Amino acid sequence: MDFDALTQVMRRLALEAGDKIMAVYEGPDFDVKSKSDASPVTEADEAADAIISAGLRAAFPDVVLITEEQADSHALTASTFLIVDPLDGTKEFVQRRGDFTVNIAYVEKGEPLRGIVYAPAKGRLFYTLASGEAVEELICTGQDKHVDGQVGQLVPIAVNPTPDNAKLMVVASKSHRDAVTDSYIGQYSVKDMTSAGSSLKFCLIATGEADLYPRLGRTMEWDTAAGHAVLRGAGGEVIRFDDHAPLQYGKSGWDNPFFIAYAPGVVLRKVASSA
Repeated sequence: MDFDALTQVMRRLALEAGDKIMAVYEGPDFDVKSKSDASPVTEADEAADAIISAGLRAAFPDVVLITEEQADSHALTASTFLIVDPLDGTKEFVQRRGDFTVNIAYVEKGEPLRGIVYAPAKGRLFYTLASGEAVEELICTGQDKHVDGQVGQLVPIAVNPTPDNAKLMVVASKSHRDAVTDSYIGQYSVKDMTSAGSSLKFCLIATGEADLYPRLGRTMEWDTAAGHAVLRGAGGEVIRFDDHAPLQYGKSGWDNPFFIAYAPGVVLRKVASSA
């Protein structure tokens, strides 16, 4: 894989998809449909998926593409592939809460090597460079929005190297908190907790704004691969909840087990349950 080309293509497609998503988000009321699993989908999901899928297939025709919005792709199997969630956090989008993201990742031999997470409503753009280093690009929004082809200031990001285990910053889901998750978090000394939707939770650990994100609920690989890649590039880790083995990709059915994302300095507690 040409990682220079991959970085440029992922960035361009994420921004283009984000522009389309925001046009729907800021426009009049939009229709919300239900997929076969009862999860919501909007015209923004579908339009963003069309932009990203067409661009990736044109640029990397020989690489398997898995995308949430194309059920046929879910029947594919691969250990090296591109994986897309064109609008992660559709519930946040529908409720106009802003915590939704565009996610594109490249997985090789089960590991998420490169990825991009774009939160267009928040103007935050995180991705891995060709080197694998994670950065946040400072982009303009509103009337001074990003210009096609013009790259903003790149700020290297890194996890908190010395998290205070007596005062941890924990991030959790806005839409999927439950008693089991709260029980696990209760084993830690927590300074503060913050909520975030979609894959932004990985990025908050990647920037050092949080130290720990346990997810004791169902996720799919397209939900996590891009954020995982960004966190990996910032020095963080994502492990299975049950046995603390590294979280791998290309699994049958594309389901994830429960997992923990964290800065390596966090002293992990014993598991309270398993997936």
